[in-house]
Amino acid sequence: MVLNKEKMISNFTKVIISNKMARNLASKQFEKMLYKNMVEKGNPLYSKNARIDRFNGVKAMYLSFLKNLNKGIISKRVAKRLIETLVEQVFFQDERRRNAIVSFEKKHGLNPPLFITLSPTKRCNLHCIGCYASSTAKATETLDWTTVDRIMTELHDEMGMRFFVISGGEPLMYKSEGKTILDLPKKWKDSFFLVYTNGTLITDSVAKEMAELGNITPAISVEGFEKETDDRRGKGIHRQILKAMENLRNNGVLFGVSVTATKNNINVLLTDEFYNFYFEELGATYMWIFQYMPIGRKFTTELMISPEQRFELFKKWKQILSEKEWFVADFWNSAILSNGCISCGRPGGYFYIDWNGNIMPCVFIPYYKHNVKQLFSEDKKIADALFSDFFVKGREWQSKYFNQNGKLGNMLRPCFVRDHHKRFLEIAKETNVIPQDKAAKEAMEDEGYHNELIKFDEKLKEIEDPYWEKEYTKKEKRGDNGEI
Repeated sequence: MVLNKEKMISNFTKVIISNKMARNLASKQFEKMLYKNMVEKGNPLYSKNARIDRFNGVKAMYLSFLKNLNKGIISKRVAKRLIETLVEQVFFQDERRRNAIVSFEKKHGLNPPLFITLSPTKRCNLHCIGCYASSTAKATETLDWTTVDRIMTELHDEMGMRFFVISGGEPLMYKSEGKTILDLPKKWKDSFFLVYTNGTLITDSVAKEMAELGNITPAISVEGFEKETDDRRGKGIHRQILKAMENLRNNGVLFGVSVTATKNNINVLLTDEFYNFYFEELGATYMWIFQYMPIGRKFTTELMISPEQRFELFKKWKQILSEKEWFVADFWNSAILSNGCISCGRPGGYFYIDWNGNIMPCVFIPYYKHNVKQLFSEDKKIADALFSDFFVKGREWQSKYFNQNGKLGNMLRPCFVRDHHKRFLEIAKETNVIPQDKAAKEAMEDEGYHNELIKFDEKLKEIEDPYWEKEYTKKEKRGDNGEI
């Protein structure tokens, strides 16, 4: 029997998990296969430098996992569940998921998004400076479990989703109808869950439950080392985070780190010591970097990193991937890995539902046209929100920007709202969007705020467009077999 490529890769991965002695040899073979498929035969729309960045990203993801599996930081059970869900279901698709995607495409004319970010509660036990969600311990906004269950069922069955990102607020504070956030991976066993958490509630018993489930990974928020983290999140929080990571290591749970880049910690994020601390010393398998967005509680452009600092962070990201081989993704600087902006429910992308049920293009776009509770009350589907004029115009912008008559748009400036704020503002006004909250309304009405963001974009264009043209637009001649 001839196995298809997806099954071969799946079986190959299972072998390296079960046989430690074979891992080094297998990883080298896997690396050669990846290089051939991603660099030599990769998408011709990307230059060779872009294809190499994409290859380095996948290689770093794989090696970061392998290193911690070898160290025993990730248990074999968790590794097995990772393959059964994230690898086999999300990346390769079983028949049920494939049928759902085909059915959605036939009905709506495009493939569904790959995943959703869901914030089921606004409650949080911390009070971080500049919180995008304006979360507090007193916040009452929470989606009831019945609504969460209906959301999950529709996305799983009708869009074929098998990857779910849970944010907040603090997800581990979620309680409704006798359910907690851990009831999601418990019910949807064929799916994989990434949970953004401040880490303070990850006790040994919580870590044990996560290990038993296996299809969940916590991304713990830090701001740098102890000083930077405590300055923004509260005194003593970093020590609690270290304890949470110890609990996760002891139970073999794969975990990562999430960091917000601000003017207060950018110098730390530009050092090797920062990445070494979390990857080598503490056992993180991945890291997400979010550049501070001036939305939410007491939004201010003063916390934003400068265009120059953003470019330096991009170069640091490239160095970490290629030299350190640790998996780091910066959601503005790493768009080469994601094929550009992933907002607005585009195929392969995502959208966001908050604690009130508002359906938004992105976590960092606090404006909407539809609410999931209203849709359900009218016997409509979540998919209806994906075809609002707001979402459609956003996807139209993506399509035109990232494929300009066969030429790739500058993926160093990929963001719909952050890097092209003038156009975002035009679309938001054209479509009469509804603000998520008071802060979003105030931001929309603040001309000075918009002018500052537009000036940022103009400066960023001056810095990064020449670099993009020089380093990422050169085309190579290919042979008949597609190789360079």
